[in-house]
Amino acid sequence: MARAKNGTVHVARRKRILKKTKGFWGTKKSNYKKAKDTLRKGMMYATRDRKVRKRDFRRLWISRISAALSDTGITYSRFIEGLLKSNIKINRKILSNLAIEDVEAFKKIVLEIRR
Repeated sequence: MARAKNGTVHVARRKRILKKTKGFWGTKKSNYKKAKDTLRKGMMYATRDRKVRKRDFRRLWISRISAALSDTGITYSRFIEGLLKSNIKINRKILSNLAIEDVEAFKKIVLEIRR
């Protein structure tokens, strides 16, 4: 009787890795050894960058709010301090959208803070 060397599991594992690396450049998509290493590295980057994306968006919102405040004569830090003191609970994402899309509403918030 022939010795079974677990061939189907081996092939399935390789197939699963190579399927995930579809679209990678060069032999990183077809050479199992390189594909395995590249996929592991790519998954590490994906995990890290899910956190970085949140950080980048927060920076973007802050810079948009700061730009909208530049012509009102108030700094970003004073604006956030005023929001806390006036007990206005609007997050930076909404404030950023207001600064871009609804300038009048944003100016009303700034006037409320200045009182």
